[in-house]
Amino acid sequence: MSAPDFDRDGWSDWPAPAKLNLFLHITGRRADGYHLLQTVFQLLDWGDRVRLRARADAAIVRLDPLPGVAPEADLAVRAAHALRASTGVRRGVDIAVDKAIPLGGGLGGGSSDAATTLVALDALWDTRLGEDALAALGLSLGADVPVFVRGHSAWAEGIGERLTALELPERWYVVVDPGVHVPTAALFAAPELTRDAPHLTIPRFIAGAATTNVFEPVVRARFAQVAQALDWLGGHAPARLSGSGGCVFAAVGSREAGLAIVRECPPGLRAYVARGVAESPLRQRLRDVAAAWN
Repeated sequence: MSAPDFDRDGWSDWPAPAKLNLFLHITGRRADGYHLLQTVFQLLDWGDRVRLRARADAAIVRLDPLPGVAPEADLAVRAAHALRASTGVRRGVDIAVDKAIPLGGGLGGGSSDAATTLVALDALWDTRLGEDALAALGLSLGADVPVFVRGHSAWAEGIGERLTALELPERWYVVVDPGVHVPTAALFAAPELTRDAPHLTIPRFIAGAATTNVFEPVVRARFAQVAQALDWLGGHAPARLSGSGGCVFAAVGSREAGLAIVRECPPGLRAYVARGVAESPLRQRLRDVAAAWN
């Protein structure tokens, strides 16, 4: 790899973008208990940064572990182990993640970190599994990982793994973090959760069919800070919960309009402006690395 792809200490840097769920419906349940979903993943140009450095031994080490998360539960660490087990390569890596995506916010932070680790190490270790195999490995780590591996905003069905790339219009979004970690498992178990939403199609979605996030009323009722964020942002533009987490978002007409809203953010909330993109910045980074090698 050429010099521009490593810093002086041997680290390479890779984007791990956040996502929004533009809507989220539950249409039923499988026999094994998993919920059947329909959603649209909108990738953003903003998120975490995953940094990787080769080791002289075969250890896989997260240098900045998340508080309360055991190494064996860390998704980026698990991704590195999964890639190594699948390919038989015996190489080690140090992993550091510069976190920007809030934990438990419904923006896919852990899943994106895992996907970026898979994609980057596939290149750095020269394992050459390819997108389909990496997406299958990602699914073993979490239902949201494949969309980040494939790197395109997408329509998703099944448990989130059946993806159809969508060319969504590039929009600006205000994303608000109320600082609440929402436990996904508890929401899926909530008795008041709507699990029989009518089946939607891509043409109907594109034509403007009514959609919602079925988790929103559940989260609003249980987390006052999320309700506050929805109400405040909803005063500026139609606001919606993302995924099953605590963060909320609204589409705005321009970056400047988003920044004007952010400047009014009340105490206790954090607000960001991000651009929705059709293609993940991770894919561009991969192309840049490949060009540097050639």
